[in-house]
Amino acid sequence: MEKHSPNTATTKVRRQAWHSQSEQDIVQQLNTNTDNGLSSQEIQIRLERDGRNVITGQAMMPAWKRLLLQFHNPLIYILLVATLVTTILGEYVDAGVILLVVLINALIGFMQESKAEQAINSLKKMLSSNTTVIRDGKKQSVITTDLVCGDIVVLASGDKVPADIRLYQCRDLQIDESTLTGESVPVEKQLGELEPDTVLGDRQNMAFAGTLVTYGTAQGIIVATGDNTQTGQIASMIAGATQLETPLTRKIHAFSQLLLWVILVLAGVTFFIGLGYGLPAADTFMAAVALAVAAIPEGLPAVVTITLAIGVRRMAKRNAIIRKLSAVETLGSTNVICSDKTGTLTENQMTVQKLYAGGSALEVTGSGYAPHGEVSDIWKENTAFQHLLRAGLLNNDSRLLEKEDRWLVEGDPTEGALIACGLKAGLDNASCQQTYRRLDTIPFESDRQYMATLHRF
Repeated sequence: MEKHSPNTATTKVRRQAWHSQSEQDIVQQLNTNTDNGLSSQEIQIRLERDGRNVITGQAMMPAWKRLLLQFHNPLIYILLVATLVTTILGEYVDAGVILLVVLINALIGFMQESKAEQAINSLKKMLSSNTTVIRDGKKQSVITTDLVCGDIVVLASGDKVPADIRLYQCRDLQIDESTLTGESVPVEKQLGELEPDTVLGDRQNMAFAGTLVTYGTAQGIIVATGDNTQTGQIASMIAGATQLETPLTRKIHAFSQLLLWVILVLAGVTFFIGLGYGLPAADTFMAAVALAVAAIPEGLPAVVTITLAIGVRRMAKRNAIIRKLSAVETLGSTNVICSDKTGTLTENQMTVQKLYAGGSALEVTGSGYAPHGEVSDIWKENTAFQHLLRAGLLNNDSRLLEKEDRWLVEGDPTEGALIACGLKAGLDNASCQQTYRRLDTIPFESDRQYMATLHRF
């Protein structure tokens, strides 16, 4: 490939069909160098010009506005009117009780949503990571937010892709793009130019921000950062989406309107009946108002809010963050969930369920990557099963990690499942690797469809 020296670009990089352009053209357009990368000076210029590699989120709503929105409810409007009327009538105790119910309801919703906002902000801080790049002629580890278009990125198994990248070198590269395209199976990447109208899921010469490298290695040129990435465009569309009413808010709105008309009709009937019996107009009016206030269900908004808050707490125990209380009810009102044939709604975890060796079979219990389950002790008396389980640990470049009571795999999902199976059988991965040291390896190739390792026994 041709090498070009980095020069300061004068125009901002725009979205292009990078997958359909040649590698040499991309190098020229981005004024970069595939051997030495960009210089430190050029990095600072591009950071000032293009901004950091972050996706612009929705502006955080001020606390005072979130508090006021807790009162944006038809039932609350009725209760506030009732508070005003009872105050005018001199019923200060009743007015105080109604107002207290309204305030408690608002505070519960406000505190719950504030906790959700804090949790989301904490997650954003935790998501900051480092990326290996080539700058000033050497490999460096830099903060992902400091990446710019034209940076040369080095990817390896377990890495999270930090931006949209056009690949120019790759070896058995497989990337999990389920977060972007919904495909549950890792995609094998290849080099070369593609047609301009190639759909996103078929752009095999590209790596997209937010996806995960499950196997292989690669190098590429960053062609889009921050809001210009495919993930950034999705975030922009989500931010511009209109707020829809939930089933609960629609029902409460309809109920509030019906209740309001019923109360007004009953109060009106009471007033005219009183006048018909010759009662004083002032006393009749006061009686009609008192009836209207008494008919308002002051406790309903508080009951609804507390019920939703309990649902939010239950979801939080399952590691789900709910920003809006009404979202809990929306999830509960879902009758049908549609998914495509790729199984997008699975946990994207593989599990060994049965072993075959030496003409026999063994059942393996448990699910996911957690090494919680059992393999029948028969394997200890069968040499074929012993070799099979050890091969699953040794012929393996991945590893299992436990983070916050969750087991995750760094690397290929299939290899992670093999490690979990070995651990269920009671084997120790670290001691196996030390006892049977690897001497050589034949890495996985798509045309061979296998990987081989040589160990000292």
